[in-house]
Amino acid sequence: MSNPIYLALDLPRLDAAIALAQKVRGHVGGLKLGLEFFCAHGHHGVHEVARIGLPIFLDLKLHDIPNTVAGAMQSIHVLEPAIVTVHASGGRAMMEDAKAAAGENCKVVAVTVLTSLDDADLARVGVGGSAHDQVLRLADLAQEAGIDGIVCSGHEVAAVHKRWKNGFFVVPGLRPADGHLGDQKRAVTPRQARDAGASVLVIGRPISRAEDPVMAARAIEATL
Repeated sequence: MSNPIYLALDLPRLDAAIALAQKVRGHVGGLKLGLEFFCAHGHHGVHEVARIGLPIFLDLKLHDIPNTVAGAMQSIHVLEPAIVTVHASGGRAMMEDAKAAAGENCKVVAVTVLTSLDDADLARVGVGGSAHDQVLRLADLAQEAGIDGIVCSGHEVAAVHKRWKNGFFVVPGLRPADGHLGDQKRAVTPRQARDAGASVLVIGRPISRAEDPVMAARAIEATL
């Protein structure tokens, strides 16, 4: 894709989200709508944002029994998303059913380890080894399940890319070189992620909360 930046448009007010997307539409390649947005605005909100004319990434992180996830995927066909996320930890059968139920032009990508988690956090929920190890395990499982790719931090994308040459890799938790980390524990810069093999760069607060979002988006785009 010509511009791999997807703006995370998780704002509580629909009019503000649309206004921001309209401002920066020339400097991003798509729009990511997550749980916060979807729970607040539902199908109507997605349709309204889609009018802007950019690809829509529905970051819903579906995680349930295979039949339920398949039903959820079918229920969003009408929204024509370009990308939808599921949780890799839901297992191979769940991922297989998600892909089978997805729209023809929809990429299904599996979340491996959230970028807000580190090794200590994983240990507390019973996952042995490092975050890096867990990402590779789940990436292998996702590849076996036949889905399109995974979501991982910029720290793991190079290693996954070596094992999965034609995978589609979404990297969130990105921060410009001078950016504030916030709640992200495993962040890299957009250029570092792109150079390591990222297909999509998800960027939210560095653009949405900037004093001048257009200038912020242009500055990030220029580094790529």
